[in-house]
Amino acid sequence: MIERTIKTRVVGIGLSLDETAYAIVDVRGNIIAKEIFSTTDFQNVNEFVTYLSEKIVEMIENNGGYAGIRSVGISAPSGNFLTGCIENSPNLPWKGQIPLGAMLQDRLGLAVALGNDAHVRALGEYVFGSAHGMKDFIVVNLGHGVGSCVFTKGKAYLGSEGFAGEIGHSCIEHGGRLCGCGNRGCLEAYVGSKGVVQTACELMESDSRPSVMREIKNLTPRIISDLCDEGDELAIEVYRRTGYMLGIGLANYASILNPEGIILAGGISRAGKWLTESVNESFEEHVFHNVKGKVKLVVSTLDHTERDVLGASALAWDVKEYSLFV
Repeated sequence: MIERTIKTRVVGIGLSLDETAYAIVDVRGNIIAKEIFSTTDFQNVNEFVTYLSEKIVEMIENNGGYAGIRSVGISAPSGNFLTGCIENSPNLPWKGQIPLGAMLQDRLGLAVALGNDAHVRALGEYVFGSAHGMKDFIVVNLGHGVGSCVFTKGKAYLGSEGFAGEIGHSCIEHGGRLCGCGNRGCLEAYVGSKGVVQTACELMESDSRPSVMREIKNLTPRIISDLCDEGDELAIEVYRRTGYMLGIGLANYASILNPEGIILAGGISRAGKWLTESVNESFEEHVFHNVKGKVKLVVSTLDHTERDVLGASALAWDVKEYSLFV
């Protein structure tokens, strides 16, 4: 039978701890419509799914209707592509195993593919961003958490249970800081957003040099990087130490996988030279000598919300089509 219509649009959703972006994206990667709301307004996942579903339906109806929508892709922290669930997220308020893919499919009547945020961001970089043209690369996302996705021969490697790439929960210091996952010494505890702030607090306790950081009640990585731009010596030292630890973690990764490049994404990557100079130095110091000088370290240039919805849209195109609508 000859198909009379071809669906040329999908919905991409980028869920993060702070905000949720959702968009209609066409087959060429053009964002037709996009909106954002605060994730933190929803401590109950059922209320979150109800609100998100209603907003997506409203956006679809205002932009051509269901006839052109093929499927939905969603990026989520601790998401598992193989199960369609958010599984035991250490940072989201929704605990345990959340079948978010199935919940959205039931509400929207469309096929839904759910992936780990690092996996989906890697898809966005591969199709639209800094990884374009690479076949073997790693995307590392530096935000509240620290996740990654490994692409090998142009395909994401997810592992047997879907948890491959959890570099944030690799041990970087035996018996070190307590991580949100419950273990000690995880990379995330040093280079995730809470880890950066903890480094600042420890430094201010041990170093008597003056710093504007001492006057700020609620420090954030962004505030610290802004103070670096102003020449604050302790703030600069915070990112030097952060970059040193990250460089070790990336060197271990590169020594094992020998990628073409490693792409840094997420809010902390936007600290610029204050982070990257230290990362580069530490990386070259610790990486296996046959790999030294051969791995590109790149900071993503994509807007984070656009990258997430575009990556989620790429995920949506790969899911088997299902729809309750024409």
